[in-house]
Amino acid sequence: FLTSPEKRNDPLTKAFVKRVCVCVCVCVCVLHQAGLLLEAVKVSPLIEKVSDHKDFKKLLRTRTNVLVLYTNTASSGDSHLKLLSDVAQAVKGQGTIAWVNCGDPEGRKLCKKVKVDPGSRRGGAELLHYKDGTFHTEYNRPATFKSMVAFLKDPSGPSLWEENPEAKDVVHIETEKDFRKLLKREERPVLLMFYAPWCGVCKRMQPIFQQAATGPRGKYVLAGMNVHPAEFDGLKQEFNVKGYPTFCLSSQTTPEGPRPPQPKTPEVPWPETDSQVFHLTDEGFDSFLEEHPAALVMFYAPWCGHCKKMKPEYDEAARVLNRASDSPGVVAAVDSTLQKAVSERFKISGFPTVKYFERGEDKYTLPHLRSKDKIIEFMHNPEAPPPPERSWEDQPSSVSHLGLEDFREALKKKKHALVMFYAPWCPHCKNAVPHFSTAAEVFRDDRKIVYAAVDCTRGQNQELCKQEGVEGYPTFNHYNYGKFVEKYNGDRGETGFIGFMRSLRGRDQEKVVKRKEEL
Repeated sequence: FLTSPEKRNDPLTKAFVKRVCVCVCVCVCVLHQAGLLLEAVKVSPLIEKVSDHKDFKKLLRTRTNVLVLYTNTASSGDSHLKLLSDVAQAVKGQGTIAWVNCGDPEGRKLCKKVKVDPGSRRGGAELLHYKDGTFHTEYNRPATFKSMVAFLKDPSGPSLWEENPEAKDVVHIETEKDFRKLLKREERPVLLMFYAPWCGVCKRMQPIFQQAATGPRGKYVLAGMNVHPAEFDGLKQEFNVKGYPTFCLSSQTTPEGPRPPQPKTPEVPWPETDSQVFHLTDEGFDSFLEEHPAALVMFYAPWCGHCKKMKPEYDEAARVLNRASDSPGVVAAVDSTLQKAVSERFKISGFPTVKYFERGEDKYTLPHLRSKDKIIEFMHNPEAPPPPERSWEDQPSSVSHLGLEDFREALKKKKHALVMFYAPWCPHCKNAVPHFSTAAEVFRDDRKIVYAAVDCTRGQNQELCKQEGVEGYPTFNHYNYGKFVEKYNGDRGETGFIGFMRSLRGRDQEKVVKRKEEL
């Protein structure tokens, strides 16, 4: 009817149209505001929205690792909430993220009670961390996904290397894809440092590495990569990373295709080299000892890495001792893979084994003799070696030492088991032992928890360790009633070991509370 000129000019019609237009505008505005509001609160369901003080206290009571975002208004935390949604997904089960809006009436009361004022902060937001039910620290590390995830996985641990402003000239590699790209595109020499965050030697090395990276720029590239996580096991194997730090120099781009296998130069047997060491056989062993009243004998295997490392030192000692007319004794060697009778006779079970014979008698076993100087010094003054260190198993502790025969049965009875697979000679294992033992002591009265250890060098345990995917020492696995759950790659101090288990028990408690509430 609005097409009629008479109707358009009618006062009643004009009033009606005006009201309709106002209503439409109001509806559009309301819908627009609703859309903005929905957009503003589009956050992960893993982020817990808290406004009541009782709920807040319950959250801290049932969760052991909580990062709380306090915002001045609903919108002042938008940038944080987007990032924290991704972080919450990454730390699911290990940490909790909560949000308190101090702008709404209930939230304002809560913020007042906990004495937090995000309005006084730049951006109107503040991040505080709570550990084991109490305030721990203000989050003041970079607001990045990687830094926040690292913090929540180990709140008391060290900052990431790349967070250090002095490390800005070091190229920090996060993924294997980035690693491959760097080697492919970079024409300059690249010195790579493969490291682990917990490694003390790596930490001491970092300032030197940073200084070198800040030196003559443009001539070379210094890069660092944390390859401790299990996802980099293949890369570690490829670049022979068996300890930290490991350095790799790449002076050219990686080849496009696979390189053809290079023929290996056969290793010359030790007895056939220009060695002054006396090499003994089963048949001639006893007669040799009759002729030489003081003899040091190294039992070895050609494939043994420690033996290969010791050979040059042993050769040098032989040049001195086996030539001198006034020598206090001689040095000899036995290939235990060939001369099996004499090796079995002296119960040789590991390599190298160094024994001192006096007038044919097996007098001392000397695990500490590895260098030329120590060997010569000992032969001039042969004394009993210091008593061996007590094995971990022989020391009193709350750690359960398991083997192939009882591993499965023992873990089936425990809801949470953290197992350390180790080798007694491994330095990183030795460093972890006191911290692991302390953590076991903390939870000794909890019948659902066990901290266990497996010596992978002992007999059938080697097969067990292989079954459990152990490729390096130490390896830490988490089991739930005997079933493998995940590898533990956190901090290797007591804080990390204890915090990991507390996080698991916190989740258990949370489930119990939830079930009670449902009932």
